[in-house]
Amino acid sequence: MGSLRISLVFLCFYSLAFCLSVSGRPATFLQDFKVTWSESHIRLSDAGMAIQLVLDQDSGCGFASKRQYLFGRVSMKIKLITGDSAGTVTAFYLNSDTDTVRDELDFEFLGNRTGQPYTVQTNIYAHGKGDREQRVNLWFNPAADFHTYSILWNHHHIVFYVDDVPIRVYKNSGRVPFPTNQPMGVYSTLWEADDWATRGGLEKIDWSKAPFYTFYRDFDIEGCPVPGPTNCASNPRNWWEATSYQALNAIEARKYRWVRMNHMIYDYCTDKSRYPVAPAECIVGI
Repeated sequence: MGSLRISLVFLCFYSLAFCLSVSGRPATFLQDFKVTWSESHIRLSDAGMAIQLVLDQDSGCGFASKRQYLFGRVSMKIKLITGDSAGTVTAFYLNSDTDTVRDELDFEFLGNRTGQPYTVQTNIYAHGKGDREQRVNLWFNPAADFHTYSILWNHHHIVFYVDDVPIRVYKNSGRVPFPTNQPMGVYSTLWEADDWATRGGLEKIDWSKAPFYTFYRDFDIEGCPVPGPTNCASNPRNWWEATSYQALNAIEARKYRWVRMNHMIYDYCTDKSRYPVAPAECIVGI
């Protein structure tokens, strides 16, 4: 984000700690995250700047940010499971940690049989309503190296990015549910889901290939921490609220169309068996 982060310096007078959090310093695991389950399956490296998640027959594992945030951008560099990963799911998501009115923004990386493409599923819950799945086959091998996965969330739209390529956009039209009031934490998990993850559950985990490893580094959280200054989430001077981030630019729009034309394999908007009438957010131009 470079110089864009400098625009947040005016917030520093609240406290040095707040300034560092909002201005987008590189997060470290110990400073910014906590283990949510199976600590023995999360291994730190590089002085806490990188971690490894482990899945075996005993357990998966997960972690979450220590704070919640209202609007902003979060990203992580992730290297997924190598080889045969069918039946596994690596998830990176935002969650309001509420029940019936849950807000949630999901990346779910669905494991594959060796040689098949990795599928990333995205989903959006707003005001407790989900079932908005889209699936894209990644156009590279995400287990060969680290790639950056990001979620941008502002008052205008939500954008899921793979590296610099937008793969999903959900607009706040004012006529559809949109997460605006509940802060969300940053979460990630590695777990067994072979009842549905690969080819609808037809492909099961081959435990002879276990343990399975997912690697993370370059954690980045830029947003309004809650609790924090009361005007932060509504401040139009936050970089993520700037005009240039209120819609895709021409280059991003071209990349977005390319993904949808060449790599999208499922879209709830066109699933007539589930939605005989397309949901409102799916209507072009809404």
